[in-house]
Amino acid sequence: MLNQRFAAFAWANVAYNLLVILGGAFVRATGSGAGCGDHWPLCDGQVIPRAPSTEMMIEFTHRVTSGLALLGTLALLIWAWRAYAPGHIVRKAALVAMIFMIIEALLGAALVVLELVAMNTSMTRAVMMALHLANTFLLLGALVLTAWWASGGAPITLRGHRKMLWLLGVGLFGTILVGSSGAVTALGDTLLQHGALPGGVDQPVTRDSHLLIQMRIIHPIIGLIVGIYTLFLARTVTNYRPGKTSSRLAWTLVILFFVQILLGGLNVTLKAPVWMQLVHLFMADLVWAFLVLLSAAALAQPAHAQAAARSVTSRPVRLGT
Repeated sequence: MLNQRFAAFAWANVAYNLLVILGGAFVRATGSGAGCGDHWPLCDGQVIPRAPSTEMMIEFTHRVTSGLALLGTLALLIWAWRAYAPGHIVRKAALVAMIFMIIEALLGAALVVLELVAMNTSMTRAVMMALHLANTFLLLGALVLTAWWASGGAPITLRGHRKMLWLLGVGLFGTILVGSSGAVTALGDTLLQHGALPGGVDQPVTRDSHLLIQMRIIHPIIGLIVGIYTLFLARTVTNYRPGKTSSRLAWTLVILFFVQILLGGLNVTLKAPVWMQLVHLFMADLVWAFLVLLSAAALAQPAHAQAAARSVTSRPVRLGT
């Protein structure tokens, strides 16, 4: 029996975390990362800042929403632990999501404490931004899978899918690489717009340019290569696991990919305004989410295996029935 209330909460948690992710990008794009100084978790040494500046309010709001996201994921884990039997895949996914949420909070804290925010142009910051985005994708993927499996999505099995595992692994890793390079590129655009890097956003990209500026060429190339591979992967999955679910997910992924290409070109043309960066990131999150779901569909257990697993792990549901 599906726990519809839990599934609805899990999807709401996904939607809320998407907003928090965009909020973090807004903090970076507006140069507000140092709004609370190098204090964490306090803001400028205060629980609630008094007479805050605009930058402080932006950063403080993001911290509050991030804290609520952590509490939401903790509630998701506790509910999953009480509503599902030991060994159930929803339990496992919720636990993985909680782990990545904790790592997400620690990475955010490290950026503040190490002062890798605002107009910091170091490569250490670029590396941390890439790691932060990679973990954000992993967190989002775990949250999406928790909601998917709670909504009746078939559990996965790794046995007998060796070749497909490799193909999916390359696609997932490549998409994380595109996202991470995009985060670094967006950082370079922000630093150019705020004058932390010389030359301005209209300067040409040359071999002598700062690496953060060269990423404006490198990122689209990586994105195009991985995007073409993703199209190949979508077709491969539909042939490997034919059915309405995999077909719909594959077609949605293809459409999102082409929209993302158009948005990327528009972002370059408009010189990466803040609103366009947020739209571009949101679409990247959707591409990642649907690639994760397509991967789950490709590795789904056969119906008879699902029935056997339910007979072993079934027990009365305590909450949300």
